[in-house]
Amino acid sequence: MVHISPATALTALTAGDWRELERRHQDRADAATLGRRQRAGTVHTHPVDDFLFTYYPFRPGLLRRWHPGANVVLQGAATEERAGWKWYRSERDDLVVDHAAFIEKNARSIRFIVTLLGRTAQRAGDFGCFGLHEWAMVYKQGEHRHESPLRLSQGDTDTVVESHRIACTHFDAFRFFTPAAVDLNSEQARPVLPSRENQPRLEQPGCLHAGMDVYKWAIKLGPLIPGDLLLDCFDLARDIRELDMQASPYDLSEWGYSPVAIETPTGKAEYVRRQRGFTERSNGLRARVIAAVGALPEPVLPAR
Repeated sequence: MVHISPATALTALTAGDWRELERRHQDRADAATLGRRQRAGTVHTHPVDDFLFTYYPFRPGLLRRWHPGANVVLQGAATEERAGWKWYRSERDDLVVDHAAFIEKNARSIRFIVTLLGRTAQRAGDFGCFGLHEWAMVYKQGEHRHESPLRLSQGDTDTVVESHRIACTHFDAFRFFTPAAVDLNSEQARPVLPSRENQPRLEQPGCLHAGMDVYKWAIKLGPLIPGDLLLDCFDLARDIRELDMQASPYDLSEWGYSPVAIETPTGKAEYVRRQRGFTERSNGLRARVIAAVGALPEPVLPAR
């Protein structure tokens, strides 16, 4: 159970101040999603940028919607369009996020998210996986999930998998392993394989997918998450996805990405260096997300 001290003091933003924050947020979101929006309706897909909108079912417009977070009064906003948004309440001419109502309605999922983020941040990172989850997704497989070609032959790709310890702790990566790769995952020796049920027990901050998922959890928390925090989480997810694909078995040279050849000592060192940086960033964001939620009510225990 994770408990956070409530932030009860209200901060008031003048109409000029909050409109400027909203404008800056929208400009930043528009820049981050420009490529995706330009490719909408076309047959072209980007192996890095589009992933964040296909793997996660959140459209660019949702990123563009600015929230101030809890305990912030938007002066003069009661006549604005956002007055009709869910989870806002008016206080005469002003608006404020209805923090208590949102938590009451979504208490179970919020508690799961906060507990997962807190436990993940408290664990030591595992820096010995080298992004081999992407390799396990093509192991002994004739057809692949991505259109880009492999940068090694299928046989050499399989050899890389077989010559390394496969130790995936993230269910949403592990579930895409080929059948032949499942038995190679070292988690089986415990014997525990990643699942949705044991996710809070296995998640660790060195995992690239767990770092990307901070964005997913933040956006699910809706109006509780200030706009700058949401976009910081998105930026981290985008940066992680770039390394995820650079270290993958795919050849992305036509997209301008040089490989991080994790089958070599040099590539491994670069992967771990960047992985450690993402761990630090993701844990910082986990702490900010938990703080933005505030205090959670005690769960109601069933009568004995």
